[in-house]
Amino acid sequence: MNFLDHMPIWPILIPMIGGLLMLLPPFAGIERYQSRRYFAAILVVLQLVCGMFLLNSVISSENLLYAVGNWQPPFGIILYVDPLAALLVCLTSFLGIGVVLYSFSGEDRAGRYYHPLIQFQILGINGAFLTNDLFNLFVFFEVLLIASYSLLIHAGAKQKTEAAVHYVILNLIGSSIFLFALGTMYGAVGSLNIADIAMKLPSLSDSDTLLANIAGALLLVVFGLKSAMLPLHFWLPKTYSAASAPIAALFAIMTKVGIYCIFRVYTIIYGEFAGSLSDFVIPIIWPLALASIVAGTVGVIVSPTLRGMTGNLVVVSVGTLLLGFALRTPEASGAAFYYLIHSTLASAALFLLAEMIGQQRGKALDRFVISRKLKNQTFLGFCFFVAAMMAAGLPPFSGFLGKLVILQSAVTTQEKIWVYSALLISSLVTIIAFSRAGTTLFWRHAGNKDVSDSPDLTSWQKVGVLILLAAGPLLALGGEHMLALTGVAANELHNVNALIELMGLRGEQ
Repeated sequence: MNFLDHMPIWPILIPMIGGLLMLLPPFAGIERYQSRRYFAAILVVLQLVCGMFLLNSVISSENLLYAVGNWQPPFGIILYVDPLAALLVCLTSFLGIGVVLYSFSGEDRAGRYYHPLIQFQILGINGAFLTNDLFNLFVFFEVLLIASYSLLIHAGAKQKTEAAVHYVILNLIGSSIFLFALGTMYGAVGSLNIADIAMKLPSLSDSDTLLANIAGALLLVVFGLKSAMLPLHFWLPKTYSAASAPIAALFAIMTKVGIYCIFRVYTIIYGEFAGSLSDFVIPIIWPLALASIVAGTVGVIVSPTLRGMTGNLVVVSVGTLLLGFALRTPEASGAAFYYLIHSTLASAALFLLAEMIGQQRGKALDRFVISRKLKNQTFLGFCFFVAAMMAAGLPPFSGFLGKLVILQSAVTTQEKIWVYSALLISSLVTIIAFSRAGTTLFWRHAGNKDVSDSPDLTSWQKVGVLILLAAGPLLALGGEHMLALTGVAANELHNVNALIELMGLRGEQ
């Protein structure tokens, strides 16, 4: 095997090795922050290059299977790269570039472990996207938990510590449920390989089918907690508000890991070939998706801060993505994947903007109260306008196209009235909320206070947020090609038989 044959594992190895190296000389030590910066930038760019190579490979030829240590399926650690996994690895790396560059403005000087922790965070995210067995999914979830907990309290105040404690307790409960689900699944099926479970599930005895049903329900609780699906969403707004801006921006993709797992597990394992367990979660997902949109929309309109509003927008996006899943067609899944990319980058940009605006408003920070005029009002106003248009789903930006395609995929379904009502009303309320926020932040000033003492925005802050905001127009301009790509990803996800054949499991019992 040559270097390219090992490419599926590099999105995991690069952040792992890079993060470990930054803990050692010549990168260790508070005074070596410049070295860590350069190295961190190189790492995220390399990860994007690997992701793009993988995406090109699976689009132009076939999906990739990588057996770590050459232990063949269903044994050992199996990495599986299809268009969806490769696309999300690219998204994570692109988001990482914006976050890392923004951090050069000074966020990373709070401690020497900042950049290593970001790499370990990306390691966990990429691993969750690439693994094809439930146990290693649990392992990568734990990497996510440890890194995100550490980043949340990194050089933090009491508020951050309290939010982090609540966050880690909830996730430890989720991890315990995950382990119980894995044990139940293994007891029923005798395997934790996703493709192997999908193949064996229809032929289980009644008692084992019941156990597999229980395991599937427990996994939904775990993934619902990770994705902030109602009623397990209550931790998100407070946690994201307590995190520093670049960390909150990076956290924007963590809920999408939970959404990805719901799509992957309940399409492959509990999809149309699962016999009596086929789509058993759909009656549960429908009301929870709608409730998530409603709860998030209410949170958006009542939030007193831009950070809080953005956190609730994440909840709205989770509900929207779950609607795409509940429609159970490749067309709806493809539309949801396009919207996933858009919503991740839009919310990440808004978290960065919230801090940039707050830095120039004195004690008012990003609260919707009358305060001083912004020193960089033109630049921030332009960025806020673009981000608001993206988040609200207005043309000509990517949010409009994403929601439009989801609506189109629901036209022939019985639930279309619910889908149309939820998405259109939430968009209208979001427009109203952003109009109120923009009016207060940019037009309502307390007299003509001197802004000379307000800190200037750094070049790195501007570069970081512009990279993320540029994705909105680019996703819209390349909408036809991007939707074709997400459509291919959806078709491959729904092609369960092809996955089983690639694993070489057909005929093994």
